[in-house]
Amino acid sequence: MKAYIGARLVRSIKPDPEGKPYEIRDTTLKGFLLRVQPSGAMTYYAQIARGKRRKVGMSPATTPDQARNKALTLLGQVADGLDVDTEARKAKVKTLSDFLTLEYAPWAALNRKRGSDSVDRIRACFEKDLGSKKLHEITPWLIEKWRSNRLQMGRRASTLNRDIAALKAALAKAVEWGLIDQHPLATVKAARIDSKPIVRYLKPDEERRLREALDRRDDEIKTARANANDWRRARGYELMPELTYFGDHMTPLVLLSLNTGLRRGEAFTLNWADVNLDTKMLTVRGEVAKSARTRHVPLNAEAHDVLERWQTQTEAEDGLLFPSRDGLPFNNVTKAWQGLLAASEVEAFRWHDLRHTFATWLGQSGASLEVIKEALGHSTIAMTQKYRHVARREVRDALTKVPSITPPSATVVHFKKATK
Repeated sequence: MKAYIGARLVRSIKPDPEGKPYEIRDTTLKGFLLRVQPSGAMTYYAQIARGKRRKVGMSPATTPDQARNKALTLLGQVADGLDVDTEARKAKVKTLSDFLTLEYAPWAALNRKRGSDSVDRIRACFEKDLGSKKLHEITPWLIEKWRSNRLQMGRRASTLNRDIAALKAALAKAVEWGLIDQHPLATVKAARIDSKPIVRYLKPDEERRLREALDRRDDEIKTARANANDWRRARGYELMPELTYFGDHMTPLVLLSLNTGLRRGEAFTLNWADVNLDTKMLTVRGEVAKSARTRHVPLNAEAHDVLERWQTQTEAEDGLLFPSRDGLPFNNVTKAWQGLLAASEVEAFRWHDLRHTFATWLGQSGASLEVIKEALGHSTIAMTQKYRHVARREVRDALTKVPSITPPSATVVHFKKATK
C-alpha cells in the first residue's frame, strides 16, 4: 500500500481486520514507511538498503513530520556513502567502560579462549583511570603515566606489558569494527624487560620447609574436623566427611603443580577425566592450555601417589579435581598460599615459581631444552631458554628422576589402588 504518510493518514489508520501487520510506503520519500501492527501500534522506518531498515519513531510519541525528517537524514547519509550502523554504534559506545560492556565483552567471551579473563583484566587495571574516557581520548601519554605510576608501586614491567597488551587488543577490535578511526595506542611500545631473568625456584631447604608447613596445615585442619565431629556426634548431628589424608585441596594442588609444572589455571581446571592413574598420565586439554594445544604429562611417583590419595579421600570419579565450595574452578588460592609461605618462611616466591622449580629439577636431572619445552607446554623453544643449563634426557625418564624431599617423620600409608 502506498500513500502520503502524514497526520491525516495516521488518524485514519485502523488495524487489519484479519489480524495481520501491514505496511504503508510513502509516495514522496522513497524508503520512508509506516508499519501497522494488529494491536494498532504504528512504527516509522527508513529502509536504508534491501532487507535493512532503521526505526525512526513510534506513533503517537513521534509525529509523521518528525519521523519523515529523521528518515530523510538517514537516507541522505546512506546516499553519501556513510555507514549509518557504524555511526549509531559510535554514538552508543561513548566510553571505554561502555565499549567493554556493550561490544568487547560479548565478543571476547565467544571468540577468545580466555576472553572473559582478558576483559576482567582490562577492567581491573584501567577502569578507574580510563573507564570514563571516550575511546579516542585514551592517549599514549595517559598510558605512559599509568605505567610510570605502577612501576613506582613496585609492579613488574612484564606484568604491565601484558596489561597494556590486553587493552591494545581490545582497542584494535574497536578500530576493526569502525568505532574509532585509528588505534589510539599504536605508538605505545612494550617496556624493556630482562631477556635472561633469574629463575626463582625452591632450594632444598625451602622445599623441606614448605612441605613441613603443608603437613602442619593438614594436621591442624584434620584435627579441627575430628574435634568438630566429636562435638556433632555427642549431640546426634550428622557427621562431616572424614579427612583421611589431606586437610583440603592445598597440599595435593601444590604437590601436583610441583611435580608436573602445570600452570595455575591448568591445575584449577583439571577434571578427573583428564587423569589416567593406570597409565600414569595426565592430559592438559587444548581449551585450557595457554598454547591452545593439548599435551600429555607423565605422572612421577609422588604425583601419582598424591592423586590416588586425593581420589580416595574425595571419592570422586568425575568432575573437577579441585572444585571450590560452589563447585566451580578456583579463581585463586592467594590467602592459603600466602599463609603457607609465611609459615615456611619462603620469601619472594610466587605460585608460578612452582613451575620454575619443576623445570629446574628437570634440568638438574639432565633433560634437554626440547624435553623441558614439551613438558611445560611451551609453544617455542625461545620460551624455554631460561633453562639453558640443562642436558639431554627423555621426558618420562626425566620426570621419574625429579628429586623430592620426604620429611623423616613422614608415614607411608598403604591403601587400595584407585581404579580409573
